[in-house]
This record gives sequence, C-alpha cells and structure tokens, in this order.
Amino acid sequence: MIIVTEQAAYQIQDMIKQADEGEQYVRLAVKGGGCSGLSYGLGFEQEAGANDDVLEFYGVKFVIDKQDAPILKGVKIDYKESMLGGGFTIDNPNAIATCGCGSSFKTATNAGTPEQC
Repeated sequence: MIIVTEQAAYQIQDMIKQADEGEQYVRLAVKGGGCSGLSYGLGFEQEAGANDDVLEFYGVKFVIDKQDAPILKGVKIDYKESMLGGGFTIDNPNAIATCGCGSSFKTATNAGTPEQC
C-alpha cells in the first residue's frame, strides 16, 4: 500500500522516543485544503481505530483510514538530510497536480477542496 524508507522510519522512531507520551502509531491521512485541493496529515496516535489499516515498517506502525487508502496507494515516505537541515518527503504516484510549494495535491479521481494561496 505505502512505502516507508529505513531512513524515514528511524527518524520517526527518534521522534516517538522524544515525545514519550505513549504514542504507538503514526497516522498518515489525507484532508481537504491547500492550493491544489488535498493535503497530507502526519501525526502520532496512541491507538488504531476500527476503520484503520495498520502497516509496520522497520518497527514503526502506521495507521491509515480505509477511506484514505486509495489516494495513498503507492505513496513513498522518505527522510532526506542536506546542509540546510532535514525533512520528510512524500512522493505520491496518484497525484496529477501539486501546488508550487509542494504541500498540496490532487488526483485524477479526487480534486479535494482547493483554498486560496
């Protein structure tokens, strides 16, 4: 369904340890908004919901709502370091358009709810 690189998983493990508030899952979600209509949500959860798929990569458990799964099919999450710092990247093969800043997208079957930039 999705791909999480080893580098991204290790970075997330460090973040979970630093949070130390009982988080056991990382939620990957899609919500309406952004210039192109859809944007990603990435955050910690303490438990999975009844409508969630649970996937594990390098010891990190991800939850994805079954409703978001078709939009996220084939998504690759990576973490890249550079001289200016590091950050997560999300590559979605289903995105047919993205905004200039890269934080929102739309697919052929879901235009979302675009907002003013």
